[in-house]
Amino acid sequence: MSPSANSFTVLRDLAQRLTQVISFALILGLALALLTASLLAAFGILPWPDLMLQYGETSYQVGPALQIGLTVLALGFCAYLPANARIMALETSHRRFRISMQDVIRAYHAAHAADRSGAFTMSEQYDAVRERILYMRDHPDLAQLETDILETAAQMSTASHELAEIYSDDNMARARGFLEQRQTECDALEARIAEANRKSIELRQWVSAVEMDESIAQAQLNRLRDELSDLLPELDEEPGIDPRLNGFAANRLPAE
Repeated sequence: MSPSANSFTVLRDLAQRLTQVISFALILGLALALLTASLLAAFGILPWPDLMLQYGETSYQVGPALQIGLTVLALGFCAYLPANARIMALETSHRRFRISMQDVIRAYHAAHAADRSGAFTMSEQYDAVRERILYMRDHPDLAQLETDILETAAQMSTASHELAEIYSDDNMARARGFLEQRQTECDALEARIAEANRKSIELRQWVSAVEMDESIAQAQLNRLRDELSDLLPELDEEPGIDPRLNGFAANRLPAE
């Protein structure tokens, strides 16, 4: 929590506390005033309030009854004041504890961040705690905190020193660099795989085209053979055909 937010919380809690105290004082003062007036009126020192209530044709004097009723009601409210005071004390204690814990957490985060960056060099526990307290006192956002809060945060930071060494800024930077390198290699591998897939698709399309051309050529060759097979018997039956042509045709067209 920032110092401005912390100050706003303190002011809000102070206003709430002041409002509750004023309310208690008003209730207690009103009860005492009514009780005193009722006692003085009962002993004849003060007069009872004169308040007539007419019901039909009959008038009733309700001033004394009204004053006594208000007195009893105010005293009943006063009976709850001790319980409310205890609740207010618990709320105040809890609020102070919450504010203190928020300050401790804020101070611990600052000390732990400095520990991760290698700002602390003392190894003994007492010296390490003292070194952290001095660091937080010089910190611009923590200088106004109480000594107990700084000491608690320093002890917490000392207890987590091993974690600060494991997850130090240098180690985290190396880990990030390693992961970035792995990510770069992974991206390059994906690019090569995509290029290989593209070339594989081109080769498959080329093979399909070549097979189609071979199939067309084979069909044309078979059709030509069929035409020549039908033509050669006719040539053998015609007179005056040179036998050498038959031998040439036989050599050119192998038997199926």
